[in-house]
Amino acid sequence: MNLATKTGDEQSDLLFVNFNQDCTSLAVGTRTGYKLFSLSSVDKLEQIYDNESEDICIVERLFSSSLVAIVSLSSPRKLKVCHFKKGTEICNYSYSNSILAVRLNRQRLIVCLEESLYIHNIRDMKVLHTIRDTPPNPHGLCALSINNDNCFLAYPGSNQIGEVQIFDTINLRAVTMIPAHDNPLASLAFNAQGTKLATASEKGTVIRVFSIPDGQKLFEFRRGVKRCVSIYSMAFSADSLFLSASSNTETVHIFKLEIPKDRPAEQEPQGWMGYFGQALKSSATYLPSQMTEMFNQGRAFATARLPNSGMHNVCALATIQKVPRQLVVSQDGYLYIYNLDPNEGGECMLLRQHRLDGRAGDSPVPEVNPTDRPLTHPTSGASYASSVKKPESSVVPPGKAWESGNQGAPPSPVCVAPGHVIGSYAAVLKKKGGPQEIEPLSPSCEIDEILCGPESQPYQELEHGSGAQPEGEGTGLGHLRLDDDNEFPPMTHKSD
Repeated sequence: MNLATKTGDEQSDLLFVNFNQDCTSLAVGTRTGYKLFSLSSVDKLEQIYDNESEDICIVERLFSSSLVAIVSLSSPRKLKVCHFKKGTEICNYSYSNSILAVRLNRQRLIVCLEESLYIHNIRDMKVLHTIRDTPPNPHGLCALSINNDNCFLAYPGSNQIGEVQIFDTINLRAVTMIPAHDNPLASLAFNAQGTKLATASEKGTVIRVFSIPDGQKLFEFRRGVKRCVSIYSMAFSADSLFLSASSNTETVHIFKLEIPKDRPAEQEPQGWMGYFGQALKSSATYLPSQMTEMFNQGRAFATARLPNSGMHNVCALATIQKVPRQLVVSQDGYLYIYNLDPNEGGECMLLRQHRLDGRAGDSPVPEVNPTDRPLTHPTSGASYASSVKKPESSVVPPGKAWESGNQGAPPSPVCVAPGHVIGSYAAVLKKKGGPQEIEPLSPSCEIDEILCGPESQPYQELEHGSGAQPEGEGTGLGHLRLDDDNEFPPMTHKSD
């Protein structure tokens, strides 16, 4: 969510907010630098890194590594690729126009300008291909699959109608064009496997899901019929079973991507109601195609309600502490965390909200449903029924979770004592000294540890560049590794 290109409150310190590829961390760009937060806990927003420098309008982190791509508001045409843990710049590139969006995966880095797209090899940062003369794309709308095998890029094929161009960034060739909507595109999102693409138009009433790369329509969901809205973001869950969509309204919709089970063969209708239902089904074939499609469109499986509307936001579906959560970051400077019931759906309960500036307090208190209120002991003013009721169990009800703990992120880094088991990547970065200081490991183990994911794949061809070297003796960008413990020589590259 790039707020620098949006019209709104120019006094706001927030310029950019986005989740990383697997929703394990949050990147925040401000007028005074950028911050990275860990999303490993519901109760607190743990700050990983804080850089106080220039105004950052784009900051994208590569999974859980120390590689970040940043663009400043003062130099909107220059991309910097940095190693945030060491505080060093790996390289920088200048472009012919302002950078509107940056997308990363373990194979490619995409830079989106208004009328062109640059495809970089992330291992050595060379420009592999340039897609020129694209339709005007003033918002930098594009999506990059994070899967290594299905490494596709999606971008608008027209600024008049909702055409989606699919490009293979590995073989560097166009794959297909999907006529997704009648109106211009507003949002695009790949699933984690790169096999599904969700699309929404500027009208915002219908969301469609297509299979990739063949472009066949799999699902169609109706967000609403009362009003047209602006879809700000969409996100799949890791298992591709759910799709979340946020807009300029106060409601975040969550759709379930499941094919209805085959019903048993229908028997002869019983009674007048049975005949009436059968008549409705038969008449559907005579209705206009628009009405027939509306009857076949899916509705939201669950919803989450934001405290306000009209503010830009970005959503994500993540698993935190082994429970599915709906995450929403809003322009008001808060991260909202909701609980998602994968079986029943319905209204998602607000569990916690955190300030993005890291300060505690001044957080609006979320409203708790009467059925979720914490149990209390009877007082002198309690009713007769409550006074004769049996003592309540000490089990904490589900609605209690958001009230515990301090608001916001911890004010200072945590010092980890020797022998303490570190359970999160954020704690590793915050640790100072001690016998458990991170040491260089073997290439495969090191990359698997840094990238923090079961799908992490070591770069076998870079093993020769994995040895530690004295300060200032780099091996060049040809040996660039996405880890925390190798030198990255600063270099400057320019392209048109």
